[in-house]
Amino acid sequence: MSLRRLLPVLGLAASAAMGVGGAAAQESGPPRETGAAGPWELALDGSFRRCGLMLAAEAGPVGQALRFPAGCRRALPVVNGLGGWRQEGDLIQLLDREGQPLLAFAAPEGEGARSAESPSGERYSLAQAGARPSAPEAPLITPAALSTLPTAREASRDGLAVAPATAAAVTGLYTLDRFVEKDVCRVALKADGAQVQEGCRDPGLALFDPTAWHYEAGRLVLVARRGHSVELIPVGEGRWRRDPEIGTTFVLRRVEP
Repeated sequence: MSLRRLLPVLGLAASAAMGVGGAAAQESGPPRETGAAGPWELALDGSFRRCGLMLAAEAGPVGQALRFPAGCRRALPVVNGLGGWRQEGDLIQLLDREGQPLLAFAAPEGEGARSAESPSGERYSLAQAGARPSAPEAPLITPAALSTLPTAREASRDGLAVAPATAAAVTGLYTLDRFVEKDVCRVALKADGAQVQEGCRDPGLALFDPTAWHYEAGRLVLVARRGHSVELIPVGEGRWRRDPEIGTTFVLRRVEP
């Protein structure tokens, strides 16, 4: 084939290639930012209410998929209106079911959690799992409370007299007691993490699968493998009870190995 006849063929091939590439670019659109994907913790400022969120990289009903445990619906009712999330630059937006930003968290100027205000005026903090947000404005147990002996009734209700002074005093082997059943599952709290022991007969704790823990302001926080957490308050020597306002009550009781 002569060069004169070959040029039109090459021109058509090039045009077709450009057309396919252009269509692909239009369909794909700008790439989604997924740098924030992973486990995060959402907290209501001035309280101990918090919830583990999983910001997934895959697409969801609106924006990108957002996951959280069922207990979050009671702990932080704001999550009931969430349908997904997206990232725009340094801004992380939690979207409502229509795809509109319900909470928009800008990157903090220094170290610490991101902050956002809801349409109802409540302020929330968002921190990566493992990076704790700043202490609540009104902690449940203050230094003054720890230095003042409470009444027997107050100690039974709030556990102030039995709050350990240090995290090291919390380490040990614990068993989970339910309302009727006792010793249904055991979990070891060690300096380097938490571990459910073999033979666990409680599906809830086995599914939660705590792998880390920390002690703060008189509260024991268990952190699940997927990043969400549950808080417990002291109710006696070596005994911890989940806050009844944010889920089914259960008690961790220290036992001998």
